[in-house]
Amino acid sequence: MKKTSILLLTGIATFYFNNTYAQETVQDSTKTRSIDQVVITGNSRPKPKIESSTAISTFTAKEIQKQNPISAAALLQKVPGFAVETSGGEVGNNLFARGIPSAGAYEFTQVQEDGLPVFEDGALQFANADNFFRVDNSVSRLEALRGGSGSIFATNSPGGLINFITKEGGNDFKGTAKLETSTYGLMRTDVNLGGALIQDKLFFNVGGFYRTDDGIRKTDFKANQGGQIRMNLKYVFDKGYAKVYYKKLDDRNTFFLPIPLTQNGNDLKEFNGFNANYGTYSYRSISQLNIPQAGGGFFKRNLEDGIHPKVDVLGAEFKYDLGDNLSVTNKTRYTNINLNYTGIFPAGGPKTAKNFANTNGGITGNNFQYSLVSSGQVVNPAYVQELGFWAIDKKMNNFVNDLQFNYKFNKGNITAGFYKSNWKSNQYWNWSNVLATATDKPELLNLVDTSLTPNSIGYSKTYNGVTAMSFLLRESQVQGSLNDVYTNLDYNITDNLSLNAGVRYSRDFYKGYSVNTTKGNLNNSGLTTDGTHSFATTTADDNMSVLGNKYSYWKYDIDKVSYTLAANYKINKNNAVYGRFSHGFRSPNEEAYYNYFTTANPDQPLKPVTTNQIEVGYKYYTRNFDIGVIPFYSTLKNLSFTDVFSNGSSENTFADTENYGVEVEGFARFFNNLVEVSFNGTIQNPKYTGLSGSSLLEGNTVRRMPKLYFTISPAVNITKEWRTYVSYNYYGKRFQDQLNAQTLPAFGELGAGTSYQLGKIRFAVDGTNIFNTIGITEGDPRAGSPSGDGTIMARPIMGAAVRASITLDF
Repeated sequence: MKKTSILLLTGIATFYFNNTYAQETVQDSTKTRSIDQVVITGNSRPKPKIESSTAISTFTAKEIQKQNPISAAALLQKVPGFAVETSGGEVGNNLFARGIPSAGAYEFTQVQEDGLPVFEDGALQFANADNFFRVDNSVSRLEALRGGSGSIFATNSPGGLINFITKEGGNDFKGTAKLETSTYGLMRTDVNLGGALIQDKLFFNVGGFYRTDDGIRKTDFKANQGGQIRMNLKYVFDKGYAKVYYKKLDDRNTFFLPIPLTQNGNDLKEFNGFNANYGTYSYRSISQLNIPQAGGGFFKRNLEDGIHPKVDVLGAEFKYDLGDNLSVTNKTRYTNINLNYTGIFPAGGPKTAKNFANTNGGITGNNFQYSLVSSGQVVNPAYVQELGFWAIDKKMNNFVNDLQFNYKFNKGNITAGFYKSNWKSNQYWNWSNVLATATDKPELLNLVDTSLTPNSIGYSKTYNGVTAMSFLLRESQVQGSLNDVYTNLDYNITDNLSLNAGVRYSRDFYKGYSVNTTKGNLNNSGLTTDGTHSFATTTADDNMSVLGNKYSYWKYDIDKVSYTLAANYKINKNNAVYGRFSHGFRSPNEEAYYNYFTTANPDQPLKPVTTNQIEVGYKYYTRNFDIGVIPFYSTLKNLSFTDVFSNGSSENTFADTENYGVEVEGFARFFNNLVEVSFNGTIQNPKYTGLSGSSLLEGNTVRRMPKLYFTISPAVNITKEWRTYVSYNYYGKRFQDQLNAQTLPAFGELGAGTSYQLGKIRFAVDGTNIFNTIGITEGDPRAGSPSGDGTIMARPIMGAAVRASITLDF
């Protein structure tokens, strides 16, 4: 690993060069001046950032280009208040806003494109919002709002709003083309074009990307492959505009889950035979599954398909000036998603060969024998690992419309709107377990009981490496019908003092069903395991799940009000202070619905999660220095934890929490723009104030929540064309569980890079985790009670990697 780090640093250093023929260009700064920025997210009208009584971070297209994030989650790491886990790969990552804990995904924030949700609920099972969104050169800017008015302008978003705003064409034809490669087999091209079809009237923009790579973790197959295209057409007339747009996403990504590590307090080391930085159980040698079903037929799956969403989005936006200071805006969108999800989820941790044979296989003493499925060779592995081969199919659609009226008057403006959203998700699960060597290039194993003969009942504990064939099937549907009205008032008491008040009434309806299952096996199917022996000779089929014809139906409705009140005082053109109180909620998520209505749970009635938040803030913006300091306090009631365990059961724990903390965000230029420093950080103290089933946990730190995390990125503009930077991400100590038994140690990750602007061409090299830090973002939430020191299961960040790119602006 040391050699790898040295080579990566050498590669970055050798890219530093001076070109004596370089043209004069605008300095390659990473920051657009905050004092000049206008924000729209979480506001009823565009307003200067310093006048917005919200905690909001903004990133322009140029700033995103300079950061060159490997994923949407990596970009969101730059936002204070957002604790982001990026170890899952390009997609499927988790974001926690202001210490609000959850099972993962984007449960308390809404991810939007141009002010409408990517999908109405961003935390459906195995359907994280970032599965359906990619950052490319067609993004104009990002606005990330924490807390505040999120619950007024969107559903299920008390933690905040993440709004990616796409580019539109102008009178001048402009374009960007980018080519990128890497140390892990990346080949990616991005293109964006925009201009006018009719000057001052009709504009277009089209952009997208295509990418293929082997993955930073070594899978021995193409880990990521696919792309997207986005296009829009906008017509401007005297009193408004009309826009239509379309997006097509067809991309597949490998999802990375926990691997074995050795822990001794805060010291993490590699598990013998498993590379912590580049190893994974998601490997080609165990990638194929083809098994008979108890209900007939075969189920076939390919791990190389990974998380594979096919997304089609068709939308329109219309704005018209009705006169007398009254305008109307309508946004509408239809989204159709076909998601195939395949991943390797460890079922516990590694076990010695004998321990697994005795405890899992039910074999006595040393009467066991392992062999490779690939060759039949008898082997004696030191450790073996049972792995969940999880396959999920989801067919989802969402039709949403947001109608908004805005009235301007002398002292401010008032907005009133009606939000309607219908969505549906049908899902099918088929889960099996396989047995493999506990190494980063795993081999499938067969296990037999040598005290029996091959014709004996239960002689084999596997079927071609499968220990539990289709042990869990699930078929279910969830539907949502949301009917929300909202209003927002901005009122200027004086030129410097403004008030903001908003309220949203939600009358939402949810319903669904699940198909009941029974148990079966293949003993009387007439099939054989190897052409000779019946399935009575193996235990792999003894607990198969079979879908029946009995359905469980349920329904649930929401009748809630969200509200907020804020004041902003602009001390002068550079200084402002504000304060805000907000009350919001989050409807129970899919897994809570599924388990509550199919399982008797009288002690814990199903309720939405409610939040109260108080925040105050100070903002100081100049052309060379920005600072925002925002203390906050929040409480949550009836928060549900719904992790799905490796055996298919669900956690269903409920808790109350409180958190107080401070967010800091800033930027500074020094020495006539020679040095720049951007930074953001959060200090917080999230605690349990009530946890169902135990009063002993009162005051424990909320699981997976760091008390301190920050990013600092100094850069040097060596010349007007040549820039170099380093970036340091720190993630503080956390606990995997509510017992605070398993520590997730603090870690820091260092990145570095350089860029050179030659006329309209930009050359760049970006390195991530260049010292191969072993930093874990989560343990194994699917394993139930966590372990402490010794061999643990955890998900580390990716190993060192370098990307090189060439970008042409024209």
